[in-house]
Amino acid sequence: MQIQQASVRDLGALVPLALALWPEHDAHALAEELRAQMEQKDTLFLLACVQGAPCGFAQCGLRHDYVEGTRSTPVGYLEGIYLVPEARGQGLARLLLAECERWALAHGCSEFASDCELPNEHSLSFHLRAGFREANRIICFVKPLKEPKEEC
Repeated sequence: MQIQQASVRDLGALVPLALALWPEHDAHALAEELRAQMEQKDTLFLLACVQGAPCGFAQCGLRHDYVEGTRSTPVGYLEGIYLVPEARGQGLARLLLAECERWALAHGCSEFASDCELPNEHSLSFHLRAGFREANRIICFVKPLKEPKEEC
């Protein structure tokens, strides 16, 4: 198992893994988004390989705005973590997370946070086993805005 910091030259390996985690994205748009994020110094991408084959990744960053349940700033934040099914259960996700946590500590963080979708029991279980505590559950809302009609 090998974990390395990913760069723009690793996008060919990273994008398919990211699409498996975020399938609602368009591949080209996601590649451009990841490229832009890689150019920021407050984001880290890690690529996991087994016998030279990419099998997972983690993305973490620094958040300077309020993060649910935290008391400090900046906060290290696990934006995403994914392993192909055949690479799961070998401790690789914990290694990726540990690297993200080390990076956050080196960047002045005293707290590390994450989130997952409510129905994602697998992710919830991973987070709890990794030492996270649940800080909050929320439901997000959205509605379209309409221009007000002018009255005469």
